[in-house]
Amino acid sequence: MKLTTTLISLSLLASMASAGNAFAAVTNIPSQKIFEAGSQPSIKGSGDFFTGNVRIDPLFPSNDSAHFSGGQVTFEPGARSAWHIHPTGQHLIVTSGIGWTQEWGGPVVEIHAGDVVWCPPKIKHWHGATPTTAMTHIALTGVQDGKNVEWMEKVSDEQYRK
Repeated sequence: MKLTTTLISLSLLASMASAGNAFAAVTNIPSQKIFEAGSQPSIKGSGDFFTGNVRIDPLFPSNDSAHFSGGQVTFEPGARSAWHIHPTGQHLIVTSGIGWTQEWGGPVVEIHAGDVVWCPPKIKHWHGATPTTAMTHIALTGVQDGKNVEWMEKVSDEQYRK
């Protein structure tokens, strides 16, 4: 399965490319597979898709049986994603801190540790930390036709501060 750009998975996939043989083997085994903590390197979020300091920790890739991937993303204060959509949607599980998310044309909404956010398919949105507090979430992102994100323009400082 070809790995492509994604909100979480663009960077996830970059790291998975180096571990491709191990992941390919996982998709065809009939037993459990443990992805040990720390077995995959952290990735700095690309400046093309993020503003500020963002760290992505890959958790698991999609496979033939489960068409979604998982990653843990940490946004330092003021950091955020660019506007984007997901072809099959995305769940965000906020694990620490306080963040913001916004759908195109809607208000900025504050999210907290313990909150779960559903980003519906093809809805333009962004998410990230507040100006003063870091935020970490686990992203579970569906894959369709080898793709799980379409990146758009960056969130301007004016849009971010609304």
